[in-house]
Amino acid sequence: MATKTAKLAVASRQPHGSRAVRRLRHAGRVPGVLYGGGAEPLSFDVDARELRLALASAGAVLDLVIDGAKPTPVVLKEAQRHAVRGETIHVDLLHVRLDQAIHAIVPLELLGVEDAPGVKEGGILEHLTRELNIEALPTTIPESIAHEVGEMQIGDTLALGAIHAPEGVTLLDDEEIIVATLSAPRLQADLEAEIEAETELVGEAAEGQGEASAAGDDGSSSEE
Repeated sequence: MATKTAKLAVASRQPHGSRAVRRLRHAGRVPGVLYGGGAEPLSFDVDARELRLALASAGAVLDLVIDGAKPTPVVLKEAQRHAVRGETIHVDLLHVRLDQAIHAIVPLELLGVEDAPGVKEGGILEHLTRELNIEALPTTIPESIAHEVGEMQIGDTLALGAIHAPEGVTLLDDEEIIVATLSAPRLQADLEAEIEAETELVGEAAEGQGEASAAGDDGSSSEE
């Protein structure tokens, strides 16, 4: 559970367009916006390294210090990352009250996949639902929810209703949502038949192109 918090100091700023944002990033700062708390959205910037450390060491809640003022509890609403480098380039934070439940999205981990009898028999386990929508107090939002699948057999299907949330956490998604399936391995004969069929189609297409090309050549010769 998220029982610890990390302090993050930021500086308020006035939005000045994309050129100013690029200068911030070149200076090692990350722009962001704070929402909620009954106030207008507040733009800020924060040291990129301090942001990275705070997000890595904290649970769900951060103690945000704006311009040296009294810390206020916030949670990460959204983080935008660079498409290539993966570094955070913008963050949205949300002011919260520690005594009021909020909605959040947490990862779902499946444990014991390699120990499942169906997997040992060559079956294929597909993890279909990897994130869960939950409701909980900010201080009790888990980093992830884990479920043991070590007993799954070939043909088994795991629905969300079988997932047990930690105390104080409510799952918001439909219980009938399929989380994972364990399917039988595809038979070698089926694979070979599929490959053969694809090969025949490729051959027929190539033969058709050859005939069309030959016909074109014959037409050119007759015109001469």
